[in-house]
Amino acid sequence: SGCQMNVADSERIMGVLEGELGLTALDAINTADPTLIASNKKSKNKKKPTPDILLLNTCTIRDHAEQKVYDALGPYTALKRAGKPLAIVVAGCVAQQEGDALLRRFPEIDLVLGPQYIPWLGELLVEVGKGSQLCMTESMIWSEKGGSLVIDKDSSREKDGDWMTPIKRGHSVRAWVNVIYGCNEHCTYCVVPSVRGVEQSRSMEAILQECLQLAASGYKEVTLLGQNIDAYGRDMIPKRTFADLLHYLNDNLPPNTISRIRYVTSHPRYFSERVIDAVANLDKVCECFHMPFQAGDDKVLRDMRRGYTFDSYMKIIQKIRAKAPDASICGDVIVGFPGETEEAFQRTLDLMEEVKFDNLNTFAYSPRPNTEAADWENQIPPEVQSERLQRVQALAAKHALERSERYLGKVIEVLVEDRNPKNGGEVMGRTRQGRQVFFEGDIDELKGQLVNVKITAARTWSLVGSIDG
Repeated sequence: SGCQMNVADSERIMGVLEGELGLTALDAINTADPTLIASNKKSKNKKKPTPDILLLNTCTIRDHAEQKVYDALGPYTALKRAGKPLAIVVAGCVAQQEGDALLRRFPEIDLVLGPQYIPWLGELLVEVGKGSQLCMTESMIWSEKGGSLVIDKDSSREKDGDWMTPIKRGHSVRAWVNVIYGCNEHCTYCVVPSVRGVEQSRSMEAILQECLQLAASGYKEVTLLGQNIDAYGRDMIPKRTFADLLHYLNDNLPPNTISRIRYVTSHPRYFSERVIDAVANLDKVCECFHMPFQAGDDKVLRDMRRGYTFDSYMKIIQKIRAKAPDASICGDVIVGFPGETEEAFQRTLDLMEEVKFDNLNTFAYSPRPNTEAADWENQIPPEVQSERLQRVQALAAKHALERSERYLGKVIEVLVEDRNPKNGGEVMGRTRQGRQVFFEGDIDELKGQLVNVKITAARTWSLVGSIDG
């Protein structure tokens, strides 16, 4: 679980464990997500293979996610204290946030691994096997030179970029592709800059190379990832822009390979009209905008240090509607931020009514370590947060259904991804705008295919239809 970047990190971790070290993933039993367990292929216990490594790839965006990590660790640290030869690794954002404190709290942990150190996981596990206990969370700056080189700022040591690390993809039709790491924004509620580091863009050439490899493997869709994807290229010399990247990929991906390019996540403060033009005009770039607004009240937005207002956000939406009228617009919102009055909360509802989001990720504010807002005295009581969250979710569902209903009776292009887990005779795919569509079909024949589907029913978060013709 966690953000898309966290999921992509898990794929790289599994690529190292299986591709570099020759380990085999086991089903996690009685553990909290996200848990990865690996064991040696030659384990003699055929009934229940003995795990050699427990690896938790963690999320800390909210307190609940962090607490799940500690709950998951408990049984395994007890197992290790009882003499079980088990290597315990905590990776991801909790690892980066807590660092050595994790080792003090759980001395049974062998390796604390920040996200930037995933390419070194195999080497570090070798050191763990020799008896070392390691905490790898020191900030790292990497750069690309003559074929993707990563340089530790405190060392002359060199290693291929993490896109060269083996990746065990979680899907065979769509794939994640990192384009920029880190965030420089320091919003007062957000822990991301302290756990993901400063912004570091990958070169367009390296990103294209990964996409070409995916195309050669039969992938049909890529989602470009960045915590603040609109900042892409501003750390480069010469500077590039995210719109430049979209044009570059659209122009250089071979025909009849990858047919869809998505991306997350935009920041309204830096969003460019050139990106709107790219989405509206480039054939491979999907008509879907993920534009977190977080709050509708200007004072709350200032307190969050977001860098835009209700009106400036709406100007972006109006430009999108004018140039890409069929595009979906998705967002994120936080309710119960410190100091949010009922009047301020109403402005959030007002913004939702004006936009009518296709999908809205809703959250109650959660104080996080090393963030300014966590120390403010004007915290909102949990019961008020909960009531506001329910109101936001009800309105979001109403709007989502309205947005689904616009497809009724239309024939829509759907990329088939999976079998419907609740009905083996149906398949599931998505429109270019990101709406799930369910319809009768054989997954073995249709997976990875673009199919024209006539929409016959609209649900809040999905559509139902039948193959046209």
